[in-house]
Amino acid sequence: MDKWNPEDYRKNSSSQQKSAQEAIVKLNLKGNESILDIGCGDGKVTAEIASYIPNGSVRGINNSLEMIDFAQKTFPPSYFPNLTFQFADAKNLNFNNEFDVIVSFFCLHWIIDHIPVLTGIERSLKPNGRILLLFPAKTNDSHVDTVMSKVMSSASWSKYFDKFTWPWGFYEPNEYKSWLESVGLKINRVELLSTTKGIIEGKESLNGFIRTILFPFTARIPEALQQNFVEEIAKTYLETYPSDHMGFIYAPPVVRLEVNATKIVN
Repeated sequence: MDKWNPEDYRKNSSSQQKSAQEAIVKLNLKGNESILDIGCGDGKVTAEIASYIPNGSVRGINNSLEMIDFAQKTFPPSYFPNLTFQFADAKNLNFNNEFDVIVSFFCLHWIIDHIPVLTGIERSLKPNGRILLLFPAKTNDSHVDTVMSKVMSSASWSKYFDKFTWPWGFYEPNEYKSWLESVGLKINRVELLSTTKGIIEGKESLNGFIRTILFPFTARIPEALQQNFVEEIAKTYLETYPSDHMGFIYAPPVVRLEVNATKIVN
């Protein structure tokens, strides 16, 4: 449980997919663009982007070999000729003036320092190229973080998290604007958006959702105890956000940061 599980992610990322779909519409794509999707995950959103650009191309990148392998098998070139997937690190983008549009959905909060990412994005864009980034914001009162902190600090688990550094970076609009300007990108819009309450369909779905975000944490725990850790987090979560009579669990809204910017032509 110390790596991404693509099948788990596919089953338990519908809220991320819905938010990405809503964002993609805002791009008003013409159909012939060259697009880079940073942090493509299991590939389903990247494949949707490909359907918007029949005369263009989209490349999905991820730093998980498991995710890339899953995406390549699920969305093969024989069915998606304008879609490719590539193993790559968002902090070390190796492209130059290649893309009309660069997007990233619910990926960049896994990176603490965004300056190398934004520098690579600026270099990878064609002149007048655009970016659309979407990820949880700093103002987010994360219900998951609160529950996880409670479990991690308990007597049973605290010994595994000595000097643990949280793997996520959450930021405010103003600090993100300053970073965009520092790498030479023109700000079009940086704003906070709030989702509606999320609906988790039962305890098994809750366990699956938790597993999709937990591997940096479970990697510190002996393998024989990892499932116990997941189940304790799920139990603690349900104590705070109990399910209704149908078994549905209603997660609080998530505040997201949406970033829209353009590469300046010198």
